[in-house]
Amino acid sequence: MTADSLLPYARLPHAYRNRDVLHSTVDAFGRAHWLVRDSPPPREPYDALVVTVEDGHPHETHLNSVRSRFPLLGALPDGGFVVADIRRRPGEEQVQVFDTSGRTSGTFTVGDAVEHLLTDESGDLWVGHFDEGTFDDPLSEPGVRCWSSTGAPLWEYGRPSGTDRIVECYALNVDRRATWVYPYPDFPLVEVRSGRPAFVRGTPVRGAHGVVVHGTSVAFFGGYDDQHDRLVLGTLTGIGVDPVAESRLLRPDGIPLGSRYDRRVVSRGSRLYVQEKPYTEWMVFALD
Repeated sequence: MTADSLLPYARLPHAYRNRDVLHSTVDAFGRAHWLVRDSPPPREPYDALVVTVEDGHPHETHLNSVRSRFPLLGALPDGGFVVADIRRRPGEEQVQVFDTSGRTSGTFTVGDAVEHLLTDESGDLWVGHFDEGTFDDPLSEPGVRCWSSTGAPLWEYGRPSGTDRIVECYALNVDRRATWVYPYPDFPLVEVRSGRPAFVRGTPVRGAHGVVVHGTSVAFFGGYDDQHDRLVLGTLTGIGVDPVAESRLLRPDGIPLGSRYDRRVVSRGSRLYVQEKPYTEWMVFALD
């Protein structure tokens, strides 16, 4: 089987690597962000630091009184941030919105069992859930929803005729003009565009954890067991996806990737960002 290599993209500066990396993401504008705090972890709430790297240059934003035990980080276009707890605790609002000075400007909840949190260029939050939420929490039940940065519900997945419900959102791609959803159990590729009904294409790919799209080209990354580093390239058709090639995705130095349980994946349009433990470096595969 052929192989493709990731390219180096962004690194957390060494000055911050003695701190706990709580989460990291790449935003809609290509900026890399790390949420870090002092170790050992203090009690809640705690102060944290967002380190943003853009074009190789770091920038700090101090966040005051973060409450999330298992945080996910999202960046807002005005320079603020959202931090959401993966789990929803009864009686608490799990999402904190921070302004550019790092102070909480709002709170709300988006439902339990958050698998993906991606903000778009307008600052809206796209949230994908795993099965403990889709079965047990009415807010999470649709599987994928979009919220404003003030907590207003904007969109939720409505099961098209002839398709199964979303049990778990395996991959979520939030781009400038479209959002792509790849859910379990049937693993279709769902195209979401403003003002249009969701469009569902069947796929032959099972268990991927990243998906990128460029024009009519698509790539699925990951899979079960020994397919954890699989890259399936395909072409979008009117009703489905036709696979055209399969390869393995390697690190920039040619070394195989480790377990899917020890990495993060962010899908943004035609770009797939991959990060492995200790989560201090982002690598990228560009479909375009």
